[in-house]
Amino acid sequence: MATEHAFAPYVRALGKGKRGSRSLSQDEARDAMSMILHQQVEPEQLGAFLMLLRLKEETPGELAGFVEAVRHFHNYSPAQVSGVQVDIDWSSYAGKKRHLPWFLLSALTLAGQGIKVFMHGAKGHTQGRIYSEDVLQQLGLPVAQNWAQVETQLRSKNFSFMSLQHLSPALDQLIGLRAIFGLRSPVHTLTRLLNPLAAKHTIDGVFHPAYGPLHQQTAMLLKHPRSLTIRGDGGEAEVRPDSECELQWVDEQTSSSQIWQRHLNKRDTQEQLLDPRRLRLLWKDDQKDTYGEAAVISTLASCLVLLGKATEQQGATLLATQWWQSRDRDLM
Repeated sequence: MATEHAFAPYVRALGKGKRGSRSLSQDEARDAMSMILHQQVEPEQLGAFLMLLRLKEETPGELAGFVEAVRHFHNYSPAQVSGVQVDIDWSSYAGKKRHLPWFLLSALTLAGQGIKVFMHGAKGHTQGRIYSEDVLQQLGLPVAQNWAQVETQLRSKNFSFMSLQHLSPALDQLIGLRAIFGLRSPVHTLTRLLNPLAAKHTIDGVFHPAYGPLHQQTAMLLKHPRSLTIRGDGGEAEVRPDSECELQWVDEQTSSSQIWQRHLNKRDTQEQLLDPRRLRLLWKDDQKDTYGEAAVISTLASCLVLLGKATEQQGATLLATQWWQSRDRDLM
């Protein structure tokens, strides 16, 4: 009789039927993801594992265990950018399909005020979307391929973006399986919560309402000091200025939820031209864009509350407007 594979108990735990299946503990999830990262599982096991999780829906404990395994596997630590204290970890994995990624201008405005922002994301896993990495490159802003470049960019510009392809090639390959499965997997969620440089403040976005509290509870298990999850436009961390927006906060193990009021009176229903050059034109004041500017200021305001620069939406919006108006227009 063949010896059971070491990974089989984790597949069995998830797939033993309506009455027999269960979620993994945080320790089990950490061990399972470690085996995946070390390529100690069979392809059939990996597919079954990811899709059973997708069907069941991941728990905060499972996500926390997965993140811990990835951090250990890659030996993530603040020492990778020695002497640089990252203020905000900003994840960008959803991509945009209806509006441009205006939140990039929010992040660059923060950087212009001396706030060090490390952003990471993936691209190309969903057709019909544009991704932060491609947009940044089209704007002439460098994308880091290693930690030395991240450190240099944070020191000189207070902003750096690294693709998941370089941040974690193993996770990048797993995200790429979406084209095979036809479905996203829990990897799309755990990447948002990596915070590889242990920034005190983290910000990420979700599309489906249930994922906000999931991210919030996982952030608490991972002991992220202050985090913000935005049910944002297209699933990115961008406050929609033309509708109410739900925000999930964590502040030193205390969680809360908040609805931010719309910045614009009318809902934006116009067909958008997703031309990244519009971001440069708005940044340089060469073209007016009511929705874009409102999205930048609204998202920037949420970041100011996260950073403790303001305490509520109205005051944060006032300060965000001031920071936006004083931006360095020669940046791009």
